[in-house]
Amino acid sequence: MSSVDTQTRFEPDSKRFDLISWPGLAAVLLALSAFVLFGLGTTFPELRAFGYVPMVASLIVAWMADREFARDLSVIAGCLGLISSISVAADISWTNIARMGVVLSAVVIGPWLITRYGFKDRTIVFPLRRGQKWSRMEWAWLAFVIVVAWLVLPQYFMRTGVYLNWPPVTQWDEIVRLFFGVNAVGIWDELFFICTVFALLRKHFAFWTANVFTTIIFVSFLWELGYRSIGPVLTIPFALVQAYIFTRTKSLPYTVTVHLLFDALVFLTIVHAHHPEALPIFIGV
Repeated sequence: MSSVDTQTRFEPDSKRFDLISWPGLAAVLLALSAFVLFGLGTTFPELRAFGYVPMVASLIVAWMADREFARDLSVIAGCLGLISSISVAADISWTNIARMGVVLSAVVIGPWLITRYGFKDRTIVFPLRRGQKWSRMEWAWLAFVIVVAWLVLPQYFMRTGVYLNWPPVTQWDEIVRLFFGVNAVGIWDELFFICTVFALLRKHFAFWTANVFTTIIFVSFLWELGYRSIGPVLTIPFALVQAYIFTRTKSLPYTVTVHLLFDALVFLTIVHAHHPEALPIFIGV
């Protein structure tokens, strides 16, 4: 991979806030909101609505602290509010696919349009790194991801029973929809959580501060999606590393490839868990 550069060329110059600051408090409150809306609220539905309280509080604090920061945080909060209006639990019915498709597309396209043409800001970008070949280290990392996912994911999904959070696909059209859904959400994860949420937070905070805030929001979303039990033990490192890879490589295609390879093993694991005789490719489960 190329040399580490957390101040990437596609990040605009902007003042950075400390974690212990009013903007830091606003970001903490927004992360708490995501945790309640998607994480705690999934396990205890009666508490879900309370997630909007820290969201509103975060916006009040943000607008009192700094106008430019408040604009960007408002974009993120608006997206989280829109996502919370639907269920993101694993459901491969055509109706749910269409509903999620509209909402998840809106929270990627909307922020890009608002920041690019409303704020005249180019923080949200989708860098392609054209004309540069992937390095040996980058290819080695892809192989590492495949091996680790093949070893770890079946143990996690099957020993904890979380595969039951995904439908027991039996027909070919269901398998195709599951494959499409897993990969579509994987691509969206990078477009929204990395290119949008992380990028907007990185504009105002140090790299690891923005990365941790983004990870809390991302992992909360994944909890509702179905990655429960000890899921955060896997998804937290994955989220932290993805932002690091994106910043280091400056390549959205590479970052998405890493995610899709991981998700390919997620798909195979779910199918195997429901139909072990049809896909006996894993060991120790």
